[in-house]
Amino acid sequence: MNNIVKPSILPGFMELLPKEQIEFNRIKDIIKETYEMYGFIPVDTPLIEKSEILLAKGGGETEKQIYRFTKGDTDMSLRFDLTVPLARYVALHSENLNFPFRRYHIGKVYRGERNQRGRFREFYQCDIDIIGNGELSIINDAEIPSIIYSIFKKLDFGPFTIRINNRKILNGFFNQVTKSDKGAILRTIDKLDKIGETKVKEELKEIGAYDAEIERILDFISIKGSNDEVLGSLKNLNIENEEFIKGLEELSLVVHYIKGFNVPEDNFKIDLTIARGLDYYTGTIYETTLNEYPGIGSVCSGGRYDNLAEYYTKAKLPGVGISIGLTRLFYQLTEAGFIKEGKSSTTSKVLIIPMGDVMEYSIDTAGRLRENNISCEIYFEEAKAKKKFSYGDKLGLEYAIIIGEEEKENKVVSLKNLKTGDQVKLSIEQVISKLR
Repeated sequence: MNNIVKPSILPGFMELLPKEQIEFNRIKDIIKETYEMYGFIPVDTPLIEKSEILLAKGGGETEKQIYRFTKGDTDMSLRFDLTVPLARYVALHSENLNFPFRRYHIGKVYRGERNQRGRFREFYQCDIDIIGNGELSIINDAEIPSIIYSIFKKLDFGPFTIRINNRKILNGFFNQVTKSDKGAILRTIDKLDKIGETKVKEELKEIGAYDAEIERILDFISIKGSNDEVLGSLKNLNIENEEFIKGLEELSLVVHYIKGFNVPEDNFKIDLTIARGLDYYTGTIYETTLNEYPGIGSVCSGGRYDNLAEYYTKAKLPGVGISIGLTRLFYQLTEAGFIKEGKSSTTSKVLIIPMGDVMEYSIDTAGRLRENNISCEIYFEEAKAKKKFSYGDKLGLEYAIIIGEEEKENKVVSLKNLKTGDQVKLSIEQVISKLR
């Protein structure tokens, strides 16, 4: 006898039971359908890319986290996000694409994360990006929050806030008030929610900022109020830096058009603490949080970048996009008790139970239902009636169709409510009408 290998999965990989998987897919489908509603085109790049493509920007943390291996003479890696493959895709196929190029990609990515609860080594990302050829209207930046709003309204995870900012405002302000490392300041400010103001002050001192500079920085990122009030306060700072002025102009336009897209002001606000640590964001930036679950952090983030594919082509390809980390979001909300597994562990709407020599009529009935977009399955196994009904009940189905010799003879079926026990004879047309 062969030795039995104990079944297990690697840490950092999520595997769901049927009820959970159905709920996960429901959320994924809402995201996909919303992306398509806004005219985004599906793209699917290979899971495996040449390592030189993924590491074109340089090694560092990326090289530490990627899964890299060789086959023959080929050095290859699993993709660690969907943005780098997009950059390669656009550079490679630019002559065959229409710009602005609106793409969405929902797929798995892989990172060698340190093993800890809630961190995944394989996870789904749901991305959209709008790529321009040479230039891209700022109105695209305003459309993105309307897409985020549509998705999270449909998902119904409770109240949420889309927080927006502009990197030019931050860069311009810091260039005027301090000579310390601007990138280090941005990365520190981006941690404000996680480490608090005291720790931020300490880190800013370590960067080399003086006390007076730190106070000005903290006063700046503490500007609050309605979106119009924040814009007014920024104008009243009288910052003469050109980058700051450009960023303020862009942010004002974005806020104006977000209102035009009918996103309620309760759901979006300017937040000057949002910095987004990634270096390639150059303009508008976004982070979305669930108001009742602040500990989860950002559930959807992204922003504007000047040149998506600078490592693969000389063409200037500006863009704006967002990403939803679906696996982490699903896990976190499940842990918080918000996402409950669905009532059903099947995609069928009804179970067909043959009783006697009626299989051909049962198969024909299933075909009629499916032609009318009613999902169903037939219980083919030989078993007692009690076991057949128990099977449907365990799947969480509300209805079963019972077909015996009498139903076959009279060209009808018996529709049984598995929850109440009520049963009635109906024509196929009547069943279709009831189950639609």
